[in-house]
Amino acid sequence: MKTFISAFLFTAVLALPALADTGARGPLLPDGHVPGPNPVIEGTASINEGFEDITTLPGAGWFAQNNSSPLGTTGWFQGNTSVFSAHAGPANSYLAANFNNTAGAGTISNWMLTPEIDFGIGAELSFFTRRTTSQWTDRLEVRLSTNGSSTNVGSGPSDVGDFTTLLTSINPNLVAGGYPDIWTQFILNNSDGIPTSGTGRIAFRYYVTSGGPAGDNSDYIGIDTVTYEPGTGAPAIPEFTPVPVNNIWALSLLVLLLAGLGVFVIRRMA
Repeated sequence: MKTFISAFLFTAVLALPALADTGARGPLLPDGHVPGPNPVIEGTASINEGFEDITTLPGAGWFAQNNSSPLGTTGWFQGNTSVFSAHAGPANSYLAANFNNTAGAGTISNWMLTPEIDFGIGAELSFFTRRTTSQWTDRLEVRLSTNGSSTNVGSGPSDVGDFTTLLTSINPNLVAGGYPDIWTQFILNNSDGIPTSGTGRIAFRYYVTSGGPAGDNSDYIGIDTVTYEPGTGAPAIPEFTPVPVNNIWALSLLVLLLAGLGVFVIRRMA
């Protein structure tokens, strides 16, 4: 009799947790909560700039700094239609820089930074650029900072500050014919180094060594039709599919329990 009661209690202990769990539940997180969907976070900062009036750029979050040495008489300026016309829009609606960014013979390092932008999966930067046809060569770097709203580009002509990521360099070796002399589109995305998360800025850097009116390089470039789409945030964590608890084993234990009870009653009555 004692043996049977012990077996009865042991079986009941096994059966009770299963019989109590009548709902559906997926695996638990470490804090004990049931995981749910993690929605994709959309990027919020996009750019569509045609440079119709570059005096409005600071108000829109753009930032310019000329680190050329020695410093020249020009920085970034409104496009000059006597050199060439814009890619789109009014003839002078483009951003321009030239050999006068430095004085005499020096190093041109002239920066134009976009507003702070969101980075995401599928982020894409597009812009058009060209130079004037001449014997003096030009170079443009496109750099990136992941340091939020930072405008740190250093102070010297070789400094890059927070903009340590080089996305692309147009005519990096300053060779003749290496920079397009017609409006040409460039597209950069995650595979080129744009991050899939975080915030920062992208910089256009007119960077020419041995430049200036007395130098061997540098003449005149334009940038137009800059667009940026931030893509999306981190991919969603897949939602756990609730797994129904299979109570067959619990019912089996209950059947065994009842059967044992029946045998006990029959023996007592015999």
